[in-house]
This record gives sequence, structure tokens and C-alpha cells, in this order.
Amino acid sequence: MIERTVTIGASFETRSAALLVQTASKFRSQIHIKVDERIANAKSIMGIISLGITDGQTVKLVADGDDERQAIPALEQFFFMTR
Repeated sequence: MIERTVTIGASFETRSAALLVQTASKFRSQIHIKVDERIANAKSIMGIISLGITDGQTVKLVADGDDERQAIPALEQFFFMTR
């Protein structure tokens, strides 16, 4: 299992959530996003939206599986590009 903390860029909205789900769905690993005490499956649009992620917020990415080492950098890159 790999965990990384990232800060959400200034433009995270519904479209960003959909693109995040598309990115996470490319991997076989289980991928979750933690916001404070709440956690959601990164492959679920409803789960991501339910977190209520706001611009500038810090979240934790968690990947567990055989391609976790590829998944986390791809998601970090996704968040870097949304800045």
C-alpha cells in the first residue's frame, strides 16, 4: 500500500472529479481518497463528489494492488495538472 498527500489545485469541480475517476479506473489497484476522516473509492464519481473536495484542500491518495507504484504518480500528475 502506498499513501501520498496532495493539495488540490484551484479548479477542482465536477469535471475534474470525472477526469480523476477516468484516471484511477485505468489501474487494477484499489485506489481511495481520504479527506479528514472520510474516504471514497477514487473510481466512483459519486464517492468523489460526496467528499466535497474544495480548492486548495489537502487530501491523501491511497493505492493498494499490483500496479500501485504506477497509480500514485499518475494521480499526483493529474492533480499537478489541475493547478
